[in-house]
Amino acid sequence: MDTLAARFKLIVLPFLSISLLFLPFLQATDFDYCDNKGNYVVKVDGVDISPNPVISGKPATFTISASTGQAITGGKAVIDVYFFGIHIHQETHDLCEETSCPITVGNFVLSHNQVLPGFTPPLKKPPLGSYKLKMTLSGAGIKQLTCISFDFKISFGASESSVSDS
Repeated sequence: MDTLAARFKLIVLPFLSISLLFLPFLQATDFDYCDNKGNYVVKVDGVDISPNPVISGKPATFTISASTGQAITGGKAVIDVYFFGIHIHQETHDLCEETSCPITVGNFVLSHNQVLPGFTPPLKKPPLGSYKLKMTLSGAGIKQLTCISFDFKISFGASESSVSDS
């Protein structure tokens, strides 16, 4: 029995430990650059939506992990939202309200919190609405630091266990 327990500890436990390291990546949201050939100053590493899907009328958070090769003293974040391809909303935020400024060379995180209106489509259970968020970052003297888009879903009602933000 001791040899079986020893094998379990030597083989299975390290495998499980390593697998847990990859768990955050399994929940990441796929994104696309607006211009795949663009030479953006800000490189996006990942997008996380929490909870996911977003629940209408409940708070949601978008977290963007990124890096930059040059310092950024300020700028703006323009967020466009599309519902089944139709532009339905735009908002502009001071970049320094979404992350700490100045942004130094290296990695940084941009985070946006929002409560989506309770009347956000869809209005019936259990379907999910198909939304796309496009985020463009610009800085002083730089028209586009980066531009990405990603899909997200909104569910209706508090019975869901996940949420996302736009």
